[in-house]
Amino acid sequence: MIHGIKQRKLGMYSSYRMSVLRNLTTSLILNGKIETTEAKAKEARKMVEKIITVAKNDNLTSRRKAYSLLFKKEAVSKLFELAKNDFAERNGGYTRILKLGLRRGDNAQLVLLELVK
Repeated sequence: MIHGIKQRKLGMYSSYRMSVLRNLTTSLILNGKIETTEAKAKEARKMVEKIITVAKNDNLTSRRKAYSLLFKKEAVSKLFELAKNDFAERNGGYTRILKLGLRRGDNAQLVLLELVK
């Protein structure tokens, strides 16, 4: 049994993995959907769900947390706008993962990670 494993390593060292996940989160908020591998999408989904839940309470602390996680200021403003308008009455399940097929080069499972409206 493997206990205490909270995240996938994704074949990266920790600072690079965090950077990739922050970039995926920022892109998802700005664009509404991204195409990536299944493992990266499942990890990015955790971050997106948590930051949207934090953004539903619009105060200074939640804005600072969003600025620390997202790379672009436009993403922070769009995040709080989405949380206020689209996700105000929703209690979770802000994202959807749709399988697209296998990638030609390395046979990795590709998925579409998108925000639910």
